[in-house]
Amino acid sequence: MLALKMETDQPRVLVADDQPDVLEALRLLLKGAGYASLQVSSPQEVLRAAREDRFELILMDLNYARDTTSGEEGLDLLSSLEKQNYAAPVVVMTAWGSVDLAVEAMRRGASDFVQKPWENERLLGVIAKQLASARTTRVLRSEIELARHVQQQLFPLPKRRLASIDYSGRCVPAHEVSGDYYDFIDTGETSLAFVLGDVSGKGIGAALLMANLQACFRSQPKEALRQPSTALRVINRLFCESTSPENFATVFLGNYDQATRRLRYANCGHPPPILLRRDGAVERLGPTAMVLGAFANWACEESETVLAPGDTLVLFSDGVTEAGVDSPAEFGEDGLLSVIQASYAAGSAMLVDRILEPVAAQTEDDATVVAIRSV
Repeated sequence: MLALKMETDQPRVLVADDQPDVLEALRLLLKGAGYASLQVSSPQEVLRAAREDRFELILMDLNYARDTTSGEEGLDLLSSLEKQNYAAPVVVMTAWGSVDLAVEAMRRGASDFVQKPWENERLLGVIAKQLASARTTRVLRSEIELARHVQQQLFPLPKRRLASIDYSGRCVPAHEVSGDYYDFIDTGETSLAFVLGDVSGKGIGAALLMANLQACFRSQPKEALRQPSTALRVINRLFCESTSPENFATVFLGNYDQATRRLRYANCGHPPPILLRRDGAVERLGPTAMVLGAFANWACEESETVLAPGDTLVLFSDGVTEAGVDSPAEFGEDGLLSVIQASYAAGSAMLVDRILEPVAAQTEDDATVVAIRSV
């Protein structure tokens, strides 16, 4: 057998079959087409080669010495490759092909199916197609990973400290990138703005809208954000002008003034934040306006409350309360409130972690939490 470590710039193909004449025929065919190949004759050798070297594609028989008709050995091999998280496309071959066998092979991770005796032109066409598709997938994954990294840099750290509050935030994306947005914005020597938004949609599109929304907020003067309703009217206009009509966002914007301990806020169709008072009373900061970005002619009101020492305010996206919504273990507002109540002595960062810990495993949506402890 050839050495496992293959040093070549040619596309590398791992070929598996228990018939020496088939292996030789495939080696010559692939060589003539400009591919480098390694030939192995058993499922065990396939798994070892896949662990120890890198291949752009695996071309493998479904039938080996143990069972020459059912394809079970090959199907088990596909399952084992999947358990190894092997990312290269797999093209399966068999002389005992059937529609059911092909469907089962695809279900277990095969990318395509070729029946023996093969036609050289068709087989090479399948290989070329799968290699091109794999290259496109790798580029896309790389770009998505870059987008994820860039977006993580957009989320803020609570660098600005105020003597009367302890605050933290974190977003857990459902996928590589998120449509949720949170921010802490300096609005003066004794004041700070808190933002939490949830953009419509998912994936890359929602992430781009999230970045757009952040830019709208970050472009506002400090003094404007001290008056949430006034700032949001401008932001709504900017968001409407730069997005299509079906795009919108739910947003909560609050500005905290340390001198008075007052929080002026506007809630644009966002899940009402939970305010747990020191004495155990629970308040919810309900909507004061419609969602952001859906209407050019848009009105916004604001309200205010006082954060007294010992109070806790928690902002959240609906991915938190809707975690496990289709199961008996739905988190819901009751679950959120119970975590807040049980974590009364914890700091804001620990409270955020305690809320997101049970949510992350259940939610199919982005989940974001901002916690503000008044001290």
